[in-house]
Amino acid sequence: MDLNSASTVVLQVLTQATSQDTAVLKPAEEQLKQWETQPGFYSVLLNIFTNHTLDINVRWLAVLYFKNGIDRYWRRVAPHALSEEEKSTLRAGLITNFNEPVNQIATQIAVLIAKVARLDCPRQWPELIPTLIESVKVQDDLRQHRALLTFYHVTKTLASKRLAADRKLFYDLASGIYNFACSLWNHHTDTFLQHVSSGGEAAVLSSLERTLLSLKVLRKLTVNGFVEPHKNMEVMGFLHGIFDRLKQFLECSRNIGTDNVCRDRLEKTIILFTKVLLDFLDQHPFSFTPLIQRSLEFSVSYVFTEVGEGVTFERFIVQCMNLIKMIVKNYAYKPSKNFEDSSPETLEAHKIKMAFFTYPTLTEICRRLVSHYFLLTEEELTMWEEDPEGFTVEETGGDSWKYSLRPCTEVLFIDIFHEYNQTLTPVLLEMMQTLQGPTNVEDMNALLIKDAVYNAVGLAAYELFDSVDFDQWFKNQLLPELQVIHNRYKPLRRRVIWLIGQWISVKFKSDLRPMLYEAICNLLQDQDLVVRIETATTLKLTVDDFEFRTDQFLPYLETMFTLLFQLLQQVTECDTKMHVLHVLSCVIERVNIQIRPYVGCLVQYLPLLWKQSEEHNMLRCAILTTLIHLVQGLGADSKNLYPFLLPVIQLSTDVSQPPHVYLLEDGLELWLVTLENSPCVTPELLRIFQNMSPLLELSSENLRTCFKIINGYIFLSSTEFLQTYAVGLCQSFCELLKEITTEGQVQVLKVVENALKVNPVLGPQMFQPILPCVFRGIIEGERYPVVMSTYLGVMGRVLLQNTSFFSSLLNEMAHKFNQEMDQLLGNMIEMWVDRMDNITQPERRKLSALALLSLLPSDNSCMLMSHLEEPKVTEDEEPPTEQDKRKKMLALKDPVHTVSLQQFIYEKLKAQQELLGEQGFQSLMETVDTEIVTQLQEFLQGF
Repeated sequence: MDLNSASTVVLQVLTQATSQDTAVLKPAEEQLKQWETQPGFYSVLLNIFTNHTLDINVRWLAVLYFKNGIDRYWRRVAPHALSEEEKSTLRAGLITNFNEPVNQIATQIAVLIAKVARLDCPRQWPELIPTLIESVKVQDDLRQHRALLTFYHVTKTLASKRLAADRKLFYDLASGIYNFACSLWNHHTDTFLQHVSSGGEAAVLSSLERTLLSLKVLRKLTVNGFVEPHKNMEVMGFLHGIFDRLKQFLECSRNIGTDNVCRDRLEKTIILFTKVLLDFLDQHPFSFTPLIQRSLEFSVSYVFTEVGEGVTFERFIVQCMNLIKMIVKNYAYKPSKNFEDSSPETLEAHKIKMAFFTYPTLTEICRRLVSHYFLLTEEELTMWEEDPEGFTVEETGGDSWKYSLRPCTEVLFIDIFHEYNQTLTPVLLEMMQTLQGPTNVEDMNALLIKDAVYNAVGLAAYELFDSVDFDQWFKNQLLPELQVIHNRYKPLRRRVIWLIGQWISVKFKSDLRPMLYEAICNLLQDQDLVVRIETATTLKLTVDDFEFRTDQFLPYLETMFTLLFQLLQQVTECDTKMHVLHVLSCVIERVNIQIRPYVGCLVQYLPLLWKQSEEHNMLRCAILTTLIHLVQGLGADSKNLYPFLLPVIQLSTDVSQPPHVYLLEDGLELWLVTLENSPCVTPELLRIFQNMSPLLELSSENLRTCFKIINGYIFLSSTEFLQTYAVGLCQSFCELLKEITTEGQVQVLKVVENALKVNPVLGPQMFQPILPCVFRGIIEGERYPVVMSTYLGVMGRVLLQNTSFFSSLLNEMAHKFNQEMDQLLGNMIEMWVDRMDNITQPERRKLSALALLSLLPSDNSCMLMSHLEEPKVTEDEEPPTEQDKRKKMLALKDPVHTVSLQQFIYEKLKAQQELLGEQGFQSLMETVDTEIVTQLQEFLQGF
């Protein structure tokens, strides 16, 4: 592509590609796509996006096409790769000037330079780093900033490379430029601090921006640029200096307004300082050891003393707490139980920690966490009143939850309490002791303090196991508090029921559960929505607990289920509805068939909720989970749900529908339990199997469930199912067997075996294309025992239950192997007998014996069933599904379970003796191993 002649044409097409008119846009995009592989195209793009007189949108698009081209065509081995000559020209052009006036375009150019650097620096682009270093020294503000921006993106990209050779190159780069990077950062930092006290806002912002970028470069070099950074004086000097710089920047916040761009950049820089420390601790824990003392002193003073008042902000406090937590929990700093087995580095770090965390320090941290950071804030209480559902979502882990202060303080408390529980347990017990008895509802501060202490007791439940008599506390203190109905007491009602939920699996007598259920019934009718939602959460924890007893729960089931359903209807937020649905699902799962009298209202409501949640796939997942447990609880009665249930399954498992990405796993599980509990097949239930073929093509982790579904159809209605779908299913299986794992092959063959067992006439005909493969596997001695065992199970079914089909198969295989039928049959029997030990399941072993004996005139018995016995179901066992009953009935007709092996062998041998005559039979028996003859005689005693 000639630069001079092409520039105008490319510029015109790029202009068209920025159009809002599809008729203009689409042809332009198509033309640009064709030019992507044309030599010279990227040189034209470079000329366009570096021409500052052109339209910004056109230049932006040129940069994006250039950047995408690097990904696709820059590597030497790429199809249509750029020539080395053009790449050389482009590299030179990219770093000729750092004068892009538009911030967004400047960032994109910096990113694309970094992409080229990842592939070419330093070998093909040795001049890049020296050019950047020189460019960041210039006095021109714009050029200096753009060069620094590029320097950061290049450093960030090179630091991310992980191959050993690339790591070595980055180590060399870091050693070479670290001193310069430190000097650059110190220069911009000092300039910023001078401007804060004397300059205008523009000068402050400009110098702060450069400080931030140079610190980003240093972060990458410090964390990723050295194998043993503690041996580098410059690195350790920079890290030790961070604390003084942090103090300076925090003090600067007093002089900068709270609502402007400078404030935002200042806070980002302060957070970046803490990220350097956190990243360095994470990557180099032992190199961090000299910084432990200073880090703890700094963080604790700013977070837990008056030093931080007026200068700290929430994100900074979170980072400081994370730093304390990482030091406390760091595995590298924990000695072995036998101190002599610990490294000197570990012991040194542990010694520093122990010297810092004295009794007064730990006590102050614990008290401050509970009495200050655990307190519900005015903002939280306002949110509780104005948006109760939003409040509960935040409290239970909303999107912003993990970045906020409350969860961070709670995690720090848990970690410190676990690490130093012997010191802190008496402190927390003393705080509990001061709060005995009811609290004055007019004293809001006292209520919030009690809420905070109860929060701490809940978080430390496992550590307090031996120190708190929770059963007595529940009866004497907590239960009465739940009965205080005053509106101002609602924080404590909510906290107490939450607290019980935390202790339920730790220490809670089974005998007290009815009292708790009574309290839960009352609280599910509380005037406050947050209390009701928290109560539902505790109910879920209670029914999920190992010591849950259905008999204790049943008297309260109707009331609780009704109140939970009312709560589900009342809440409006998607997350809250999901939460309440999960609670309902747990209840239904635990009580199983006992739920049947109470689910009518829920069954009527779910179709409406499904329709309303069309845009909320995660809520639909919760509905699917609820339906799974409902179907299991309703058993055969779940057929009444089919008008709603089957379209739901249809949509959830249709891979051509976008929602399947979210719904497929739960949809398949629902499909399976629907089949297992179906009393009979319906045309609609049969029709949704049309979804299966594309699912089998996916070969995903859901394949096992798909096989279970196929088996469910076979057990439910083998004739209709096989006549409708067996041909397509067989084709899918043949494709699967070519590429699937050994375990997958076994699953496929088990489906075939079930089809043969359930329908010995139709099964072999429908799966005929697979059987030669099975036959060949037996003859050739399949090397995987589990596969061989399955092959023998499949062939055993054909031989025993459809002799004529086996004969035609044997004839077909004899032609393929070019052998006589008798010879091939003999080879198969020889291999079958040789591999009998591969068969571990008693049912399959007996099947093989019956099948082989059926070649004689004779029959057998060990696993006999004479009549159907309904099993007695204990309280802890689930009642049999409709599919369980079908399997039981099938077993009553199965020769493996109905024929006596002893009788069968005797009759076959007797018939053989009559056929050959006494002398001929005796001659035949003399060819059998004497040990086998002895075992046979013992087995047939009494006949």
